Amino acid sequence: MNKKILIADHLHPAFKEEVEKMGFECDDRPLISREETILILAEYAGIAIRTKFQIDRELIDAGSNLKVIARAGAGMDNVDEEYARSKGIKCINGPEGNRDAVAEHVIGMLLSLLNNLNIADDEVRHGIWNREGNRGWELKGKTVAIIGYGNTGQMLARKLSGFEVKVIAYDKYKTGFTDAFAQEVSMEQVVKEADILSFHIPLTPETRQLFNDEYLFHFKKRIVLLNASRGEVVNTRAVLNGLRIGKISAAGLDVLEVEKFPALAEQEWFEELKESNKVILSPHVAGWTYESYRKISEVLAQKLKALIPIF
Repeated sequence: MNKKILIADHLHPAFKEEVEKMGFECDDRPLISREETILILAEYAGIAIRTKFQIDRELIDAGSNLKVIARAGAGMDNVDEEYARSKGIKCINGPEGNRDAVAEHVIGMLLSLLNNLNIADDEVRHGIWNREGNRGWELKGKTVAIIGYGNTGQMLARKLSGFEVKVIAYDKYKTGFTDAFAQEVSMEQVVKEADILSFHIPLTPETRQLFNDEYLFHFKKRIVLLNASRGEVVNTRAVLNGLRIGKISAAGLDVLEVEKFPALAEQEWFEELKESNKVILSPHVAGWTYESYRKISEVLAQKLKALIPIF
């Protein structure tokens, strides 16, 4: 019985500790390259990874004895799930582990944008005392539209409940999910009612570039846009166009279509984006707290425990 797991990325030690208690043998090699992984993967029944490289057909074929692919995070866009399933391989991830982190980060961005905190901080540091120019807007009474009502969408709705806002949610793949924290609505209602729009959806061929000029055109009010899902869900040029014509009042972007330098600096839209004081940017860190780092590994370990019968 093969119960060897290759940890091919930096995971919290809790994962290894927990799965070894279950009888698995863990080979912890966070610095291993993709090429090295392909050469040895046939020796393992499972691989655990974050975002280091793509688990594509080539790599899956190299793992001829794979039974489990464990993704330490929420999104599965770096794993070819369909091909893995066709090979009888189970795919697990840990969205429960970072849902609090993402929800809190989004609320932090939202409150900062509504109260001009990024602008006011910079001005005071440069000797400008501008109270009137930095007058903010209260969150109370606004309508927050959540696109995608999975783990992070639900947690955002729950955490917003104390702010006396109306929370509406749209999810193409769910129905009947109205709860104490959000009301299920159609996309037509989203574009009609939203003051604030927050994306919490995976990246798929269907969601890629979902937010574009045409999508924004249908909104009846000026919106605050928030994205802490995947960068390619939102067309950055459409965001800048929306800011310029006043359809978007502010944007909080934890993720971008292109991430990391120097590639990000080479994008034709980056200079305009970074110069806008109506935008707050963070480096894809919403779900990456000290607490979530451990919780994701604990969630993965528990999900692996449930799969012990297949080994």
